[in-house]
Amino acid sequence: MQSVYRFIVVLILTISTTLYAAQNSTATFAAGCFWCAQHDFDQVPGVVKTIVGYTGGQIKNPMYRQVSAGGTGHYEAIEVIYDPKKVSYTQLLNVFWHNIDPTDSHGQFCDKGDQYRAAIFYHNPEEKQLAEKSKAELLHSGRFKEIVTQILPAKRFYPAEEYHQNYYQKNPVRYKFYRYHCGRDQRLRNIWEKRH
Repeated sequence: MQSVYRFIVVLILTISTTLYAAQNSTATFAAGCFWCAQHDFDQVPGVVKTIVGYTGGQIKNPMYRQVSAGGTGHYEAIEVIYDPKKVSYTQLLNVFWHNIDPTDSHGQFCDKGDQYRAAIFYHNPEEKQLAEKSKAELLHSGRFKEIVTQILPAKRFYPAEEYHQNYYQKNPVRYKFYRYHCGRDQRLRNIWEKRH
């Protein structure tokens, strides 16, 4: 009898996990410092989970010290798992654009280097089309003379070390100090509140 109960519990957990995965979608972005990107996307209703990590590079299983030193080709990135019934990919693109400087090809804010460049990583043709459309609309808005943010095919995503996950929650004082002194919010206000 006990084995029947175990079987039922395992079956329910398997079905729940499958349904959870089937109902959610994944988006991948590079927006400079992944601590900040995680904070920003975690505020969006419909975002189920975020994971910070590395993508786009040549080496397998990169570590933070390798990526931050440069030369691996990896971006600091974030995987956003979301419920498409509650938030659309287009809405996530809007969150992305409003949390980066799309004119900076050398990184984002105080973080410079290829690993801090902004990019959208699409997982399918529809995401590519929506990303390209959002970039074109932003360019045609006249707010920017040029947008250097790349739209690239998604590659394998490597989760960052555990101490980087939810850093803004684990280390709120250090996170706020970093974000303030990096000038991220001030620069974002200057970019997005300016008149064109």
